[in-house]
Amino acid sequence: MSQRNVLGGPLEECGTEPMTGFYRDGCCTSGPEDVGSHTVCVVVTAEFLDYQAGVGNDLSTPRPEYGFPGLTPGDRWCVVAARWQQACDDGIAAPVVLAATHERALEIVSLEDLHRYAVDVPDDIGGLL
Repeated sequence: MSQRNVLGGPLEECGTEPMTGFYRDGCCTSGPEDVGSHTVCVVVTAEFLDYQAGVGNDLSTPRPEYGFPGLTPGDRWCVVAARWQQACDDGIAAPVVLAATHERALEIVSLEDLHRYAVDVPDDIGGLL
C-alpha cells in the first residue's frame, strides 16, 4: 500500500539528518505499530522544543537507547499528531511540511490548521484544491 500525504499525493521524505519517522525511514510513514501517529513532518523551532519539554515531551535530549539523537532548531522531524495539535492549540506549533505529512494526521488535526503553519505551500494553490 502506498503512503499518501495530506495533499493526496505520494508521501515525501521528511528528513534523514537526523533520520526521522516511526520506522526511522526518513518519512512520516505510518502503520498499525505506530499507535502514537508520528505523522506530522515539522521543522522544529527553539520555541516548539521548549514547549514540548514543558509538557513532558523532551525532544532535545539524546536518547541513544531508542536511536534518538535529540533535536535542534531547524531539524525536520515526524512528530505525534496529537502533540502537534496541542502546540497548535496553544499557539506554538512548529512549521509543517505538508508534502511530507502523512494523511493519517488528518484523523487528529485539521488540514486548515496544517495549512496555517505550512512551509511548503506553492504561491498558486489552485492545483491543491
